[in-house]
Amino acid sequence: MNLTNTAAELEAALAEVPVLDVHTHLCGARLAARGLHDILLYHMVVSDLYAAGCPSGARLTQFPNWPTREEAHRRLQEALPYLRHIQNTSGWWGVRLILRDLYQWHEPITPDNWQRLDDAVRECADDGAWARSILKRVNIQRTCAEYCRRGQGEGDDVLQYSLEWGMFMRSQWGEFDTAVYDLEHTWGRPPEAPVAILGGGIRPAPDRTIKTLDDVHAAIRHYVDSIPYAQVVSTATGLSTDIDYRLPSDREMADALKRRAQAGPAERDIYAAYIGEAFLAALEKRGDEILFQFSLGAEPLPFETASRISQTTLAQLAEIVGRHPKLRFQCFVSSRHANQTLCTLCRELPNFSLAGFWWHNFFPGAIRQVMTERLDMVPVNKQVGFFSDAYSAEWCYAKAIIVRKQMAVVLAEKIAQGQYTFDEARNVAREILFETPQSLCGMTPTPDKFKR
Repeated sequence: MNLTNTAAELEAALAEVPVLDVHTHLCGARLAARGLHDILLYHMVVSDLYAAGCPSGARLTQFPNWPTREEAHRRLQEALPYLRHIQNTSGWWGVRLILRDLYQWHEPITPDNWQRLDDAVRECADDGAWARSILKRVNIQRTCAEYCRRGQGEGDDVLQYSLEWGMFMRSQWGEFDTAVYDLEHTWGRPPEAPVAILGGGIRPAPDRTIKTLDDVHAAIRHYVDSIPYAQVVSTATGLSTDIDYRLPSDREMADALKRRAQAGPAERDIYAAYIGEAFLAALEKRGDEILFQFSLGAEPLPFETASRISQTTLAQLAEIVGRHPKLRFQCFVSSRHANQTLCTLCRELPNFSLAGFWWHNFFPGAIRQVMTERLDMVPVNKQVGFFSDAYSAEWCYAKAIIVRKQMAVVLAEKIAQGQYTFDEARNVAREILFETPQSLCGMTPTPDKFKR
């Protein structure tokens, strides 16, 4: 058997398989890129450029605001000298797929022509039919986006929603009271955009201040009661490996709140573990209405994150999932080496599942390893095969192409060793790309089935 030929045949067959993308950051009112910056300065590519020596490592202005044309053009011009250094990366492969396939652009990007390319992207930005045609080209039937980006529901035909709001168990660079601040930021307010990865920036003052245990529990009740269960299918949050998730007592939490002005790592752990556990206990009472999706293994640096996770965190995660059997947990893992451990958790914890390839796992070699391990260890109804984490339809397209190619290679190898037939391989792909996102995540192929 010729592996190359089998992989090519599988790739063609997989193009016919419908896909449900279970996590993106698309905006209902404008699904496509707003300009060249949304393609070339997608945050994963910004990291490539920063590593190559580009002076700026921060993301451009984030939602709910958008970069001005001046900001976007300044950052694009700054990046141009470094493009030649990143053309070996899979991030650049994604850029090239987008520009070649969607914008028929085959030239190098230079100081003399980048504005022409930017104009071409901006010309399509407000065309909803154009954005939907991009998704259709890779057979993405629907994606799941942040609820705060829903707008007036303009994208409901192709979007479902996750609640990405409070982040009670994540770490922020240079902060030790993040869990308390994030909870304060939601207290008394309707769901909105989460606090950004600030990298030591100035934090907006919350409307209310948490000072006591009663405040903590009142804020958690407000949060859980404010979730629009009829319009979201999941949460979107994160767990940090730097936090010790042992169960603090009420007294420990009350005392730690009094030390907030002098908080350090010990207080950080108490805040996150106490608030996180109280939140999960409250959410479990509505466990049949929402999936607790969370990311793991991407720890903060001044601008973005690095892949890092401890065995202690994985052990404590198992305890957390086991304590809440009526709440469904789904993990986006950014740590390649942790995947095998997480697969074993899937085998023994009925309410735990895995999804896709996230951030530092979204590279072809890592995708193939992670995919191979999951197919060997985890039933198809406990794993989701794709999510893009895209901020524009164009990056949904590029990432779907990249994952499909890796899936074809992995399945071809399994056919070659007699593990699957061709038809079985295609059926496995359909299960994890289309069927399991429905059964595990509550996604639906068409909007008329979307709960209101």
